[in-house]
Amino acid sequence: MPDVAVVGSGPNGLAAAVTMARAGLAVHVYEAAGSAGGGLRTAELIEPGHFHDVCSAVHPMALASPFFKAFELSRRVRLEVPELSHGAPLDGGRAALGYRSLERTVAGLERDGGAYRRLMGPLLDRLDGITDVALNQLLRVPRDPLGAAVFGLRTLEQGSALWGLRFRGDLAPALLSGVAAHAVAPLPTLPAAAAGLLLGALGHAGGWPIPVGGSAAIAGAMVADIEAHGGVVETGVRIDSLAQLPPAKATLLDVAPPGLLRIAGDRLPSRYRRALGQFRFGNAACKVDFILDGPVPWAAPELADAGTVHAGGTRAETAAAERLVAAGRHPAKPYVLASQPSRFDPGRAPGGRQVLWTYCHVPAGSTVDMGDAVTAQLERFAPGFRDLVVGRRVTTAAELAHYNENYVGGDFSAGVMDLRGLIRRPVLGPVPWRTPLPGVYLCSSSTPPGPGVTGMSGFHAAKHALKDIFGLSLPALAP
Repeated sequence: MPDVAVVGSGPNGLAAAVTMARAGLAVHVYEAAGSAGGGLRTAELIEPGHFHDVCSAVHPMALASPFFKAFELSRRVRLEVPELSHGAPLDGGRAALGYRSLERTVAGLERDGGAYRRLMGPLLDRLDGITDVALNQLLRVPRDPLGAAVFGLRTLEQGSALWGLRFRGDLAPALLSGVAAHAVAPLPTLPAAAAGLLLGALGHAGGWPIPVGGSAAIAGAMVADIEAHGGVVETGVRIDSLAQLPPAKATLLDVAPPGLLRIAGDRLPSRYRRALGQFRFGNAACKVDFILDGPVPWAAPELADAGTVHAGGTRAETAAAERLVAAGRHPAKPYVLASQPSRFDPGRAPGGRQVLWTYCHVPAGSTVDMGDAVTAQLERFAPGFRDLVVGRRVTTAAELAHYNENYVGGDFSAGVMDLRGLIRRPVLGPVPWRTPLPGVYLCSSSTPPGPGVTGMSGFHAAKHALKDIFGLSLPALAP
C-alpha cells in the first residue's frame, strides 16, 4: 500500500508527488487522462510531425519558482530563453519590446524609458522578496517587508486610475498592459497589476523560458524523478471517490473545488462544502493553434525574436477588450497572446514550417470559435499572415473545460483573479491546502499561490502533509 496517494498529474500534483517520494515515502499518482501532465502536455494537434503545447507553452516561473529552483529544472530540461522576453505590437510597424536587459528595454521606450526604469528597477533589486510574496499565501508576514512594500505601492499605482500618470507615450503602457492581461481580469485592477509587474520583472531578470521538446518535457522530468524514487504514475484511471483509493496515510488532490466535492462528497463537513460551492471561477480562453508555412511576418521585424507577443494594440485597446470579456461579450479585436516556439525549438515542425500557439480571452463557458477574430488581429500586426496558414485548430472555452476538469468554464486559472479570489483560495484559513478530512489535502491551482506553472501549490501541500502526517521536513529535490 502506498504511503501517499496523489490524484491528478498536473504540475502541482507532480510537484507534490516529487516532494513526497523524495522524502522516502511510497507514492502512487492517479491520472484520468491517457498521459501525465495536465497543463504540461504537448501533442500533434493538427498534422503529424507538428508539435503544439496543449495548454502552457512559455514558462516565466520556470527559473523563479522555489520548487523548480530546488528541483533544478534547468539541469533536467533544456530551456531556451529568448533575449526578447515579450513584445507588444502597435499599428504602423511599431512595437514595445521587453528585453531581458532592462537598459535595452528602456532605450527602446522613447521618452518613457526613464519612467519605466523607475517603475521596474526597484522590483528587480528586491525580486527574491517579491517572489516570496507572490508564491506564498497572501495573509502571512513577508520575509522582505520592504520588498513587499515596494511591490504593493507599484501594484496600487498600476492597478488603479493612477496607472497612466507615470507615462507620456504609448509604448511603455502597451508593454505593461500586455503582460498584466495574462490575469484574465479587467484593467486596471490590483490582481492584474500584480501579475503583470511580477511577470515583467521576471522577463528582465531570468527571462521567460521555452522548454525544448515542449511543455511535456517538464512533466516528463517530474515523472522520471518520481519513478526514480520508487513512485508510480498510473494514467487512464479516473478517481470519483476517496473510497476508490487505497488506505494511504496522506491523500493529495490536484483538483478544483468541484472535483473535491465530487470525490469527497458527504464526508466533508457541511460548512466546508458550502464554502467550496461558493468558490468562484473566472473568465476563459479560446485557444487557436496554427501551422504556418514560414515565420510570422510581423510588421515590426524585431518581434521575430520575441518568445511571446501580446497582440492587443494600445493600452486603451487591450483594456477595452478585457472589459468586454468581463461584461460577457466577445471582442471583435481581442487581446491575443501568441508564441512561435518553433523559432527557438526547430524540432517542433518539419521542413521550414512553424507552429504558432495563441489564445484570446472569452466569457466563461463560451462555445464561440474565435479563430477568425484571432487571425484578423494577427493579420493587423503581421500583414500576409493569412497567406502562411496551412492548418488551424480552435479549442473553445467549453472544449478547454472538457479537456481539463480543473478549468471550469474554460478558466485555466482555476479560480477568479480578484482580491477575494486570491485571499479565499478556496477558503480563508492559515493552511488552505489542508481539508477538514484527516490526511486529505488540496493541491491544485485553486489553492495559493494560484495559477501558473510553478508547482508551488503542490509543494506547499506536500510540506504540510510531511509535517502533519509523517513528522518529516522537506527533502532535497536536486538531481
